[in-house]
Amino acid sequence: MLKATLRSFLAHKGRLLLSALAVVLSVAFVAGSLIFSDTVTGTFNRLFASTAADVTVSPKNQLKSRVATGATPTLPASLADRLAKVDGVAATHVDVNVENLTIVDREDKSIGPTSGAPTIATNWQVTKRSPVKLTSGHAPHGGDEALLDADTAQRKHVAIGDTLTVQAQRTFPVKIVGIATFTTTNPGAALLFLDTPTAQTNLLGDPDAATSIAVDAAPGVADAPLKQRIAAQVGTGTYDVKTADEQAKDAAAQLGGFLDVIKYVMLGFAGIAVLVGVFLIVNTFSMLIAQRTRELGLLRALGADRRQVRRSVLTEALLLGLVGSTLGLAAGIGLALGLIRLMSAFGMNLKSTEMAIGWPTPVTSYVVGVGVTFVAAYLPARRAAGVSPMAALSDAEVAGVGRPLRTRALVGSVVGVAGGAALAGCAAASKTSTAASLLGLGVVLTLIATVIAGPLLVRPVIRVLGGAFPALFGPVGLMSQRNALRNPRRTGATAAALMVGLALVGGMSVASASMSKSFDHQIDKTLGSDFVIQNSNFVPFTAEITDKVRTTRGAGLVVRQRFTPVAVRLPDGKRVETTAAGYDPRLDDVAHVTYTQGDTAAALGAGRLAMDAKFAREHGVRVGTTIPVEFPAERKTELTVGALTDQGGSGGFGMQGGLFFGFGTIEKYVPGGQDSALYVNAAPGTSPDQLRADLEQTLKPYPQVQVRDQADYKKLVHDQIAVLLYLVYALLGLAIVIAVLGVVNTLALSVVERTREIGLLRAIGLARRQLRRMIRLESVVIAVFGAVLGLALGLVWGLCVQRVLALQGMKSLAVPWTTIVAVVVGSAVVGIVAALLPALRASRMNVLAAIAHE
Repeated sequence: MLKATLRSFLAHKGRLLLSALAVVLSVAFVAGSLIFSDTVTGTFNRLFASTAADVTVSPKNQLKSRVATGATPTLPASLADRLAKVDGVAATHVDVNVENLTIVDREDKSIGPTSGAPTIATNWQVTKRSPVKLTSGHAPHGGDEALLDADTAQRKHVAIGDTLTVQAQRTFPVKIVGIATFTTTNPGAALLFLDTPTAQTNLLGDPDAATSIAVDAAPGVADAPLKQRIAAQVGTGTYDVKTADEQAKDAAAQLGGFLDVIKYVMLGFAGIAVLVGVFLIVNTFSMLIAQRTRELGLLRALGADRRQVRRSVLTEALLLGLVGSTLGLAAGIGLALGLIRLMSAFGMNLKSTEMAIGWPTPVTSYVVGVGVTFVAAYLPARRAAGVSPMAALSDAEVAGVGRPLRTRALVGSVVGVAGGAALAGCAAASKTSTAASLLGLGVVLTLIATVIAGPLLVRPVIRVLGGAFPALFGPVGLMSQRNALRNPRRTGATAAALMVGLALVGGMSVASASMSKSFDHQIDKTLGSDFVIQNSNFVPFTAEITDKVRTTRGAGLVVRQRFTPVAVRLPDGKRVETTAAGYDPRLDDVAHVTYTQGDTAAALGAGRLAMDAKFAREHGVRVGTTIPVEFPAERKTELTVGALTDQGGSGGFGMQGGLFFGFGTIEKYVPGGQDSALYVNAAPGTSPDQLRADLEQTLKPYPQVQVRDQADYKKLVHDQIAVLLYLVYALLGLAIVIAVLGVVNTLALSVVERTREIGLLRAIGLARRQLRRMIRLESVVIAVFGAVLGLALGLVWGLCVQRVLALQGMKSLAVPWTTIVAVVVGSAVVGIVAALLPALRASRMNVLAAIAHE
């Protein structure tokens, strides 16, 4: 039996190759994501471990929110002298590290990275843990000298002697007097180094301030006991005291969020490949077993029992999984290498020689590849074991052509009703968490139900889709339609691969279109200013920019917006951390805020705040309720709720609770903060177009700042939503690739299965061109059938997703009919492409050999 199994596998290796490609793709994405994330994690762990001080003392931050306020937490630099006297301390260093800044060249162009990595200015001090070393020029001395990292200098064509402008706490010019080269991995940031007094004065605005104190342990002193001594000296209520290991873990945790995005995206691709590949493998083995009915019957007649036959088919699947997993692992290594080089192109200089391939990667790869193939082949293997010895004497195939679909109908109906009930519950739910849970359950159940019941829909749907074929293409069209109807199970399984991808696209297209329309409506409803001035990456900007805007010719009213993280203690006992905003008094002139109680004057008054009405109801808050509020640096106060707003459940400004208050409050409790946005109206007699031109001219030296009107704001939102949609389209592309493989495999095996039939058709006068057309039409109708099922399912999902979004204030519904029509047309094209090789092969058959085929 083993010898027969191996010979059977090698005899069908061409037909199994397309199924192996699905395994290869799924394993490649799994292996690539694991290798890439392990490589980046290992590289940065080494960086953090080698650069962290033995003990670091930094300002304590009780609030976990990472919203940028523009205020840099500091501590007294004189603390370094106190710490130097602690037993076990060898040396202390004052650190100044600021990220909220922009550096521009003589042409007012930013020299910062475009990859999203930060621009960092820090003080120059050489220690054994420095991540860079001076490779040319000299160290900075005085307020007008600086060093620049070599990667940024090369990328932005900056040389020693060039003058740059630093826009930080204050704006000042610096002359580049040296270049520093990374001795470890360059994380992609742009680094500017100043001498310590200059960094303290110009970056922090205080000559006796620092962002942290680095402590070096004396020889023989461990980090943990040294940390305890330092904590006893400075106290833990005001400062965070961390060892090198704790610092490295914190830095790695922050990096983990970035890595998780890449990992989950790639695992999403792997999941799609696995899901679609299952249909392909099931179909392939089912058809191979159907074609080997007489062969399997002969094995049974010669004495093989059911278990041996089933084991033979599963062994073939195991071999397929092993081959696919091995090739997928190799492809995953190549994919990880490509990602590493791509990250290098964006400025993160990872080394391919440091690629990490831990034992979990190959183990996971083989578990996925072999497991998927084995599970997918189990049902066909059971079917093969049921072949009777008498089948060796007949021409019958065990393809399930005439078997009733009652079981499928029953199971599909039960699962479909359960899925429909979950989706209905999602649409009727009033809480976002409940609706989201029911949505996930409904999506899974309705997808399973559609896959199970797909063959039941083949005959009614394809009769409609191919109804015009006889009139348009004559007998060839009629035969193509009937070929697709001949085996509903096979047609349904083939179309299911395409259906999964298109269901995902249909659902996400409706969701994204609804989000875009809702945001457009929200912008039209709330934004009342002519222009909004914001940093391109939404971080705060300096007061200098605010002053420049105010003095621009034609600028009338300017209302400032400033954000801060806060924690509020609510009457129901809950402590909620969120983001709040501060506004200038004339907010009504630049924004349309809907109040259920109170008004803007009550919201922005001294000691007052506004809150979203829905959030207030959930936590027992009313107008007049006094709320304890905690600001950064443990500044605490109590504010009275002066107004409640109705901004569609999102708080009006996209923040939980919709908290906002007057500008005086935020200036009092977050000193040193910076503005996040300016809402600007044109002065009387100045047209918006003229004001825009003047604002853009004023802000030309500040490339990080953008001038946006309502149309620009809408485009910005659309572009951000489009990023998600592009990801979905990429998933669709992968699903289509595997679906095409499935259609090609099905048609190729079908051509082999119908060799004698094709020979007879050719013998009675069917031309080669007509034969190719028949197979192409069969492929098109199968592909369009999958598209119709997928889009119908996706539209239902999309409507339910929109109901979940409505609970967050995005109540508009939009269906992108253009996209849906394009997908249907594209599916027909996919069907034509998939049929090219099988149709060509069928048309080249020798007629007599085909008629004599068994």
